[in-house]
Amino acid sequence: MSEANKAVVRRFINEYQTAGRIEVARELLADDFVDHSALPGFSPDKRGVINVIEMLRCAFGGLHVEIHDQVADDEKVVTRKTFRGTHTGEFFGVPPTGRPIEFGVIDILAVAGGQLKEHWCQVDFAGLMGQITSEPGAVATG
Repeated sequence: MSEANKAVVRRFINEYQTAGRIEVARELLADDFVDHSALPGFSPDKRGVINVIEMLRCAFGGLHVEIHDQVADDEKVVTRKTFRGTHTGEFFGVPPTGRPIEFGVIDILAVAGGQLKEHWCQVDFAGLMGQITSEPGAVATG
């Protein structure tokens, strides 16, 4: 079961988060999906997850997600991954900079019946924002 669940998560990452096939998200996210780590301003459900990924895809051209590690038990899959792209659209009020970005994410997804049911995550949001708001080449002093 754990290998099948890992394959569901990999498909979501590769076919939706990277390739942008929204029909895959609609298929794999359960109708009663719950996001326990929803970003402020986004609903903690299937629609909210789709909205977050679509926002990322609009803000970061060429968005690509690389999976580094996956571990699973019978119901949960943990994935460590890196998002990469170019800041080509507005993101949380920051106008496009044209800079390359990358940020790490660790996801925990509950999977049942071939669908994603629940989500928890840790995102390096501060690191991402620092990449698009600081001056290139700036050195912190202190």
